[in-house]
Amino acid sequence: MTANLPTISSAEWQVRKDLAACYRLCALKQWDDLIYTHISATVPGEPGHFLLNPFGYRFDEVCASNLVKIDAQGRVVGNSPYQVNVSGFAIHGAVHAARPDAMCVMHLHNTHAIAIGIQAGGLLPISQHALRFYEQIAYHDYEGLALTPTEQGRMIERLGKLPAMLLRNHGSLVCGRTIAEAYVLMDTLDKACEIQLMANVGNGRLTLPSHDVCRKTRDQLLGDGTPEGVLEWPALLRKLDAIDPSYQH
Repeated sequence: MTANLPTISSAEWQVRKDLAACYRLCALKQWDDLIYTHISATVPGEPGHFLLNPFGYRFDEVCASNLVKIDAQGRVVGNSPYQVNVSGFAIHGAVHAARPDAMCVMHLHNTHAIAIGIQAGGLLPISQHALRFYEQIAYHDYEGLALTPTEQGRMIERLGKLPAMLLRNHGSLVCGRTIAEAYVLMDTLDKACEIQLMANVGNGRLTLPSHDVCRKTRDQLLGDGTPEGVLEWPALLRKLDAIDPSYQH
């Protein structure tokens, strides 16, 4: 089913296509959780408005036209045949409100990230992928299903200006200045978590680089600080277009 969208700007349509592509790419990675978890993006030129997946749809069903425009409280803006998971947007809404730089907020229940978040030590600097997040990842303890305003405050305080967070016993969260950056950050984080889990299987002593090497490598990976994903995103779109380009509609 395709929504009857009002006339929208070319800038918004591009964001819709990129966000739909992000959902499809996550589905290919099997990061989806039935019809749960979300990836949100701000609407260009419309402060306080966001795009979110329609509730009840799988990630592989999301396309540019069925993304739902909502306000900061999760209320649908305009006419749409779709609904959203308002409670599921609570995390996203809190992050968007506190972080104007977070154009895209991705919260997933990806298995690798949940497993590492359960471990007391969290993500260890044992791989080059993990070093991207050296001193750049936050942790939030599990407090139950409902995200209350007081818990929102604690979560936002812990996140601060960092790009990533592990929600212990729950999932992962990344903030991207672009949709491409959010996806690449999540891909790097998920792989770092997977590597750590595989390393733990051996029950041997883990080798960690020195603190100075960890910081140097992180800074090298960050480069000049421009958003990540500039080169990766076109390659990912080519892959997706070859598999199923229907996300663009």
